Amino acid sequence: MRLQPSIPVASDTEEGSGTPRKLTRSEEVRARLADDIVDGRLAPGMALDETAIANSYGVSRTPIREAIRDLAAMGLVKTRPHRSAIVTRPSQETLRQMFDVMAELEALCAGLAAVNMGPAERRELEEIHAGLAALLKANDPSEYHLLNERFHAAIYAGSRNAYLVEVTLATRQRLSPFRRAQFLSAGRLAKSYAEHDAILVAILQGNRELASSSMRKHILTVEDSYEQYAGLKGPIAGF
Repeated sequence: MRLQPSIPVASDTEEGSGTPRKLTRSEEVRARLADDIVDGRLAPGMALDETAIANSYGVSRTPIREAIRDLAAMGLVKTRPHRSAIVTRPSQETLRQMFDVMAELEALCAGLAAVNMGPAERRELEEIHAGLAALLKANDPSEYHLLNERFHAAIYAGSRNAYLVEVTLATRQRLSPFRRAQFLSAGRLAKSYAEHDAILVAILQGNRELASSSMRKHILTVEDSYEQYAGLKGPIAGF
């Protein structure tokens, strides 16, 4: 079994902050397997041979088992007693429902961040956004995805609501491979940056309603972009 990820994942963010951290071995394996499932290299119904995956990735079976357990919680694999787990994936309707929930959670985070973020946090968000501009110019979807995660995590933290952050991060984790894949659709980086710009301006203005509506629109466009990338719908206006 020879597997390669679409967009490598080298770091994540600390819960409730925009600070990057290095992924554990099992998290790296989980991200790679998730990408292969989302991109169709691992098809629904395919059995996951732990030994073959461990040999392919150059790791022991322990992080493989941990990754498969996490993927089962994300709905990307189905575990079976005394047998190999098999690949599954959410239906198109389930994905749409998940993105609807994600849009509302992130909209709430952005709205609260607009009124609760302090000056230092606002400056950090501006700096992250400037970094995204450089990655857009370089046309680097891998690094753009990583910094995009920091942009959103900084907004979650700025909401000043720990429970909301916890729920939002849990939902984001389930959607992470689908959000990552959408950066490969034509013109998506430029569109994403423009959407972030609208969110940032609203937050800096302290405009709660505009920040919420801009973020909601952004997440629903992410959904559309993934569906376009996966061939589930036609091109989106502006692409």
